[in-house]
Amino acid sequence: MEHITLLIGIVIVTALVFDFTNGFHDTANAMATTISTGALKPKVAVAMSAALNLVGAFLSVEVAKTISGGIIDESAGIRPEIIFAGLVGAIVWNLLTWLAGLPSSSSHALFGGLIGATIVSVGFDAVNADKVVMKVLIPAVAAPIVAGLAAWCATRLTYRLARGRDERDTAKGYRAGQIASAALVSLAHGTNDAQKTMGVITLALVAGGVVAPHSDPPLWVIVSAGLAIALGTYLGGWRIIQTLGKGLTDIKPAQGFAAQTGAATVILASSHIGFALSTTQVCSGSIMGAGLGRKGGVVRWSTAGRMVMAWGLTLPAAGLVAGGAALLADQGDWGVAAVAVLGLAVSGAIWAASRRKPVTHDDLDSRDADAEPAGVVTQALQAVAPPPAGPSAAAVSPSPEAGRAPAAAAAS
Repeated sequence: MEHITLLIGIVIVTALVFDFTNGFHDTANAMATTISTGALKPKVAVAMSAALNLVGAFLSVEVAKTISGGIIDESAGIRPEIIFAGLVGAIVWNLLTWLAGLPSSSSHALFGGLIGATIVSVGFDAVNADKVVMKVLIPAVAAPIVAGLAAWCATRLTYRLARGRDERDTAKGYRAGQIASAALVSLAHGTNDAQKTMGVITLALVAGGVVAPHSDPPLWVIVSAGLAIALGTYLGGWRIIQTLGKGLTDIKPAQGFAAQTGAATVILASSHIGFALSTTQVCSGSIMGAGLGRKGGVVRWSTAGRMVMAWGLTLPAAGLVAGGAALLADQGDWGVAAVAVLGLAVSGAIWAASRRKPVTHDDLDSRDADAEPAGVVTQALQAVAPPPAGPSAAAVSPSPEAGRAPAAAAAS
């Protein structure tokens, strides 16, 4: 390993901290539906996801190249201080959305942080706008829509193939399928999200003159990034798992299998071509698609609306925080130290706030999401594909009485 200065060492440690927060922030992507349907116990699910995230980190470096030499111009005077400020902005936003239980995009927090810090310190010319549009913004809009449509179609097909069969007879097979598809999502998450931290560390090494521009991530970078995201995944982001698993829609085993399979397909295909998309948005879109794909399914649009709002705010919000951090870091060593102290103070305050009302893996079995009446979109879809006759029909009745408990009725 080449000589690494103290500042680059701080940037590497900060990048691994971000990778850790990415792990527990995005655990829900792979395991929320598997846990909510009872296919796996919470601790077993996150342990399996952590192991496969680590494996996935070794499968590709295409996304890492997009980060290290794509959205930011390596030759434009990017310094380690800028990368450090960008990481602080991403970490702060990750922790804030985790506290709120919102599955926002860790990827977009990272992109926003890097772009905001770069614009403040170097200028707009240092950002490759065409790459940002083609490999970040367009996938951000298209990926959840594509995943949602794929999950909707898969759910409809799944129920059509199982038509006439007792749901209890097919549930066991679907749960086994969920375990396999959740494993695939975890593997895909490692190939996409772990690489983003690899790309950031490689960018820092390039900025510090440790490695040549356009280099692949060194092996030690791949190993450390894979271990950091795996550890974060194992600790489990129970708040966000609760939102995706029960707060967004009521998922049955067949829907969970369809949602995870569709999400994994989209993520793996994007990783192969170097699209640094948000696995959070992909998985959230697929869960909504699966929720709408079952006759009588209800998507809680207030929760979905809060999620979409967080998606839209993530990139600019992380950019603003990182921009402020970059202004301070540009003042010299004392500025970098001040950014570090402020980042630690804010992170500590968020953690202390989370302890006032903790959410653990035990809560996933004991708490149900607040009920929400079927919205306009859900009612319109049900008019085209009405729910089956019987007790479950009460779950989607637009009447006020039925709307008070859709979660309990849908689970019957």
